[in-house]
Amino acid sequence: MIKQLALAAALAGALVGTAQADTYKIDPTHTYVTYEILHFGTSTNRGRFDKKEGTVEFDRAAKTGHVDVTFDVAGASTGYAAMDKHLLSPEILDAEKFPTVHFVGDKFTFDGDKVTAVSGQLTIKGKTGPVTLKANHFNCYTNPMLKREVCGGDFETEIDRPFYGVDYGVAYGFSKSLKLVIQVEAIHQ
Repeated sequence: MIKQLALAAALAGALVGTAQADTYKIDPTHTYVTYEILHFGTSTNRGRFDKKEGTVEFDRAAKTGHVDVTFDVAGASTGYAAMDKHLLSPEILDAEKFPTVHFVGDKFTFDGDKVTAVSGQLTIKGKTGPVTLKANHFNCYTNPMLKREVCGGDFETEIDRPFYGVDYGVAYGFSKSLKLVIQVEAIHQ
């Protein structure tokens, strides 16, 4: 009987201690993925990925999470048709051969209940490397129209373009680094 009570107590403790991650789906109407690169040290060229999708799971109590986000390379836009064509060409992003940019984050850093960073792996042009997306803002709120919780923030990182094979213009003096900014909101499922 004592063994049965001890086993029951251990199982109850395990169940109470088991954290439950909430799942959120990225809201494409409130998520913007942009990039910036210094052009000859004078001005900043900017562009965006218009098509994106993904999910976020996180558990505030356990301070854990998982992010899986994909950007459609064909949806990259600079606002100038000629530049867009060049951007998607084999010389830069090679959209036909590498149709997506993919980020999978599995390490969340928290300050209290606020996410301050997400670390994981970024894949561009078939090359995968570690990145940390720093949160400049993070918050959760109840959306008055959806009547569901929405969480999100502004995240950014700097990446080394040559590492990912996106080194067009480096020989001419373009910056090797690219700033990736992800403004994201995700809806509780």
